[in-house]
Amino acid sequence: MQIFSLFIMMVVLFAIIILSNAIRILREYERGVIFRLGRLIGVKGPGLILLIPLIDRMVKVSLRTVVLDVPPQDVITKDNVSIKVNAVVYFRVVQADKAIVDVENYLYATSQLSQTTLRSVLGQSELDDLLARREKINQQLQGIIDEHTASWGIKVSNVEVKQVDLPPEMQRAMAKQAEAERERRAKIVHAEGEMQASQKLTEAANIISSNPIALQLRFLQTLTEVAADKNSTILFPVPIDILAPFLEKAKQK
Repeated sequence: MQIFSLFIMMVVLFAIIILSNAIRILREYERGVIFRLGRLIGVKGPGLILLIPLIDRMVKVSLRTVVLDVPPQDVITKDNVSIKVNAVVYFRVVQADKAIVDVENYLYATSQLSQTTLRSVLGQSELDDLLARREKINQQLQGIIDEHTASWGIKVSNVEVKQVDLPPEMQRAMAKQAEAERERRAKIVHAEGEMQASQKLTEAANIISSNPIALQLRFLQTLTEVAADKNSTILFPVPIDILAPFLEKAKQK
């Protein structure tokens, strides 16, 4: 009787093990690549998946977007500047069977391809283009990587160059260049202000010269403004024409 009970327990345990290997549940973002005796029979999921024990084998693949951090790469630009650049790649699996069958490790393969592409593209670009036209370089990187990973069932949605580390001497040179550029702009703005002021002064002089009384009124207004400061000494010029009658009388005597 004990032997029979032990046999029943072993059968139940074996059945539980078989069922646990035969029944799989996949989440909404997961797919199962099914191999039967080593041959690919298809992709299943999400939900409840039934497998034939000891015959079928399933490999789970996530369809969510993967954020791949590309480690810093030493790059020499087209204008012979040594820089260190890192980037981030956004991609997702769109064909789970190809991601498992056509490449051994799609995560590692995509990472290595991103690193080599980053060095290659930035090596053909000048430093000014890298700093000023980063969006164009991002699109170029995304197109090249996506083209190579398409055969692996992977879609690259975006590539972003995160940080560009420049040598200290190049940072100092760029700081001097930026300072010289700001000085140039300041001088241009100052010169434009002087030109506009001279134009307005010329217009004002033309208007005043057309009417002598306006010049006299302007002179009196200037004296009023100067007289506001009590510590100032005012020298008031007197036209010689006012003194002419007194001088003639003095000569007649």
